[in-house]
Amino acid sequence: MTFKDLTEIPANSSPLVKKSFFVCVDLLCLCLAWFGAYWLRFSFDIPIWFFNQALDLAPLVLGIQAICLLGFRLDRLMPRFTSLPDLTRILGFSLASVGLSTFAIFLKFSGFQGFPRSIPALDLMLVVLLVSGWRILPRLVRENRGLRNNGKKTIIIGAGQAGEMLARDMIRHVDTKYRPLAFLDDDPNKKGRLLHGIPVAGTIKDLPELAKKFGIDLAVIAIPSANKKTIGDIVEICDDVGVEYRILPSAADIISGRVTVSDIRRVTIEDLLGRKTVPPRRDLLEKCIKNKVVMITGAGGSIGSELCRQVSSLKPKRVILFEHSEYALYKIDSELKQKLQNRIEVVPILGSVTNFERVKTVLSVFDVDTVYHAAAYKHVPLVEYNPIEGLRNNLFGTLNTALAALECSVETFLLISTDKAVRPTNIMGASKRLSEMVLQALSQHQIERNLHPTVFTMVRFGNVLGSSGSVVPLFRKQIEQGGPVTVTHPEITRYFMTIPEAVQLVIQAGSMAKGGEVFVLDMGEPVKIMDLAQKMIKLSGLTLKDANNPTGDIEIVFTGLRSGEKLYEELLISEKVSPTKHPMIMMAKEIYIEWDKLQRLLKQLDMACKAFDLEKVRKILARTISGYQPQCGVVDPVWLAQKNNNKNSVRHLQKLYQVV
Repeated sequence: MTFKDLTEIPANSSPLVKKSFFVCVDLLCLCLAWFGAYWLRFSFDIPIWFFNQALDLAPLVLGIQAICLLGFRLDRLMPRFTSLPDLTRILGFSLASVGLSTFAIFLKFSGFQGFPRSIPALDLMLVVLLVSGWRILPRLVRENRGLRNNGKKTIIIGAGQAGEMLARDMIRHVDTKYRPLAFLDDDPNKKGRLLHGIPVAGTIKDLPELAKKFGIDLAVIAIPSANKKTIGDIVEICDDVGVEYRILPSAADIISGRVTVSDIRRVTIEDLLGRKTVPPRRDLLEKCIKNKVVMITGAGGSIGSELCRQVSSLKPKRVILFEHSEYALYKIDSELKQKLQNRIEVVPILGSVTNFERVKTVLSVFDVDTVYHAAAYKHVPLVEYNPIEGLRNNLFGTLNTALAALECSVETFLLISTDKAVRPTNIMGASKRLSEMVLQALSQHQIERNLHPTVFTMVRFGNVLGSSGSVVPLFRKQIEQGGPVTVTHPEITRYFMTIPEAVQLVIQAGSMAKGGEVFVLDMGEPVKIMDLAQKMIKLSGLTLKDANNPTGDIEIVFTGLRSGEKLYEELLISEKVSPTKHPMIMMAKEIYIEWDKLQRLLKQLDMACKAFDLEKVRKILARTISGYQPQCGVVDPVWLAQKNNNKNSVRHLQKLYQVV
């Protein structure tokens, strides 16, 4: 029988049995404390007269203390999880019970005549020690075993709140697969200190030396505030010394106290990409959302769904989800309703932004204040393959929604744009640049006529991690399938940002708008896709297969640039850019076409689309959009089939019209 067997009763015991057990143990402690006080007072040899006094007073003292015991409900305290608040309660009980029993003795003796005055002090000391001791000792025994278990020898990087919580959870669970041996922290004041008996052995730079000294198997990064560079440096050191590495979740989870051993996860590419972030400004987040009716078009997409999540957390009056995909709408609607529990009204609307009357009706009926226009076709090769539909959805969908917003006096209209709109080489980028120009022209048109019903603005940014069109999910899937990983070109680069951060900045940019601004997000440094692929292979615990390592696990294959794809992306057309009151948001000064002239061009483009005249469409785009240089080898298969009376295969026709 172990100590644990003596202090913990079976889990399947009834509540009454458990409470009775705790009360009996506490009463035994109180009895031992009372007689132990006399025993200490008389140096372990109690005179018979005082022994009889202790016996006579025992019913009175123990009766009062038993009542206090029930009053303080110490039977509810669980020995396995004894904490500082529990010890505070025990101290309160001890002071109250000993104080009341001492007062009763004072009344009985009409003072302390014949009663040793040191007994109450000794009794208090022993009550505290015994009542708390039998609860703490099982935990100490268990945690000592936790520090000596046979799990992976682990070093925790970060001796802050997150690291402390993680270490505590590791040593509490004896059956855990982790054995924490040391902390590392770059704060020199922490070196040499102990956390739960575990030393802070040095800084991150000491990792190679300490890994060899302790025989470390695993390093856990427990620094929620660490930037991407710090995480990357730690990963690189771990790779060099051959130590496995893991990371804890985000700062939000750390603050909420939800950090346990089960939260340890692999380092992902999202942890290594990106740059320094800036805390959001609450006033900018709430300005266009709090107590307002907000509509998100393309609500089921990658950006749209995150907009829905963040908007719904900022206390809007109502959220309108506008989406043409039934499944995507169902998915985000179900998620929000489960999360919000009817605290905010969520209205799912099926519809297309190409249907002007549908959009106008929704805006009017629900009296919408703010529109975040995220609806768009974004996949470059697919839009290049279906250019007319791409223009219909992206350009004319934006035009319809903007004009409907104008008629319904919507306060703010924000377009989600893309870096592919800058000197576009494809239909998708051209459609987004024209969409920007529509809003610029409409905004200026209102100013010239002293009309200010709607503030039109747009936010331009690059790739987001985890979106449906992002290369990261593709690489992840290819690695899971054993490769190869396909990269279009060894020198191709892209900007990357996480979806939540991008959306947070989009909302703040919209709050700074006065009308017609092209906001550009600070995307940090561009990332080579080749480097990205290599990092993802390494993070998966696999090796790169190349000329230097022919026995590696995953090979990288170059497939050539896709239709309309650039080697690098740009965020600005002109160099005229100015800062805003947010350090991660810039404002670009871009040229545009006056509304009257743009209307005529849009009508020509609309007629060309209706006539399915792809050649004319491209000519209009070329003379309208500054820097438009189509670089495509794909032609709309329907247009080709029509042009050739469907006599040849699409593949054969593509060869005939390779250069358009």
